Amino acid sequence: MLRTYICFDLETTGLNVEEDEIIEVGAVKVVEGRLTEQFTCFVNIHKPLSPFITELTGISDGMLTKEGYEKQPVIEEFVKFCDGYELLGHNLMFDYKFMKTGASFYGLPFEKKGIDTLDLARKFLPDLPNKKLGTLCEHYGYTNTNAHRAVYDARATAYCYEQMVKQFGADNPKKFEPSPLLYRPKKWEPATAKQKRYLNDLLKYHKIENKTPMENLSKSEASKLIDSIILKHGIMKRF
Repeated sequence: MLRTYICFDLETTGLNVEEDEIIEVGAVKVVEGRLTEQFTCFVNIHKPLSPFITELTGISDGMLTKEGYEKQPVIEEFVKFCDGYELLGHNLMFDYKFMKTGASFYGLPFEKKGIDTLDLARKFLPDLPNKKLGTLCEHYGYTNTNAHRAVYDARATAYCYEQMVKQFGADNPKKFEPSPLLYRPKKWEPATAKQKRYLNDLLKYHKIENKTPMENLSKSEASKLIDSIILKHGIMKRF
């Protein structure tokens, strides 16, 4: 039965692991059922958030700019924080795919086993109206003061897991054993030289400040950014 683990949660710009980005990492380290340490950090993605994400999470562009770190050191520190520990999360594969993709991009191993509290809730609490983390917290009398903020959701998930262990663990020990988390990120393809040149020309032509480092752009991100600029500002006119 899993009693020592890292419970983590991410806030992202959307649901697509290939196009969206991590904006906040939150995790708690639990040793023999007791919280011993936490990890919390913003990621500066160098571009504005959508109003929907800001409203959902309470995270603003200013928070990422003033308090956020570059993606690489955040990923490196988090991978180190998790070294030697199994993982726990609510809808765990969503967060794991984002983190595995980030780790893979920087050449870091992140092969893990884990337990998903969403799966546990579906098995052991079928009568709940839904299996969202908020519903699970309400069921177990836990007040999550900052829902949709990473470290607070990680704390809430760990609490609910511990309650399920107490309630169902003794009779179902195998259900509380971690399983391998299987995901292979797609190969990252950098933006082509042609895309970078055209994007730079567009930015200069429309007098737009470049907030996205070119070396960090993938082919798909560059294409999406070019399309968004043209849609909003128009193409470059040649005379």
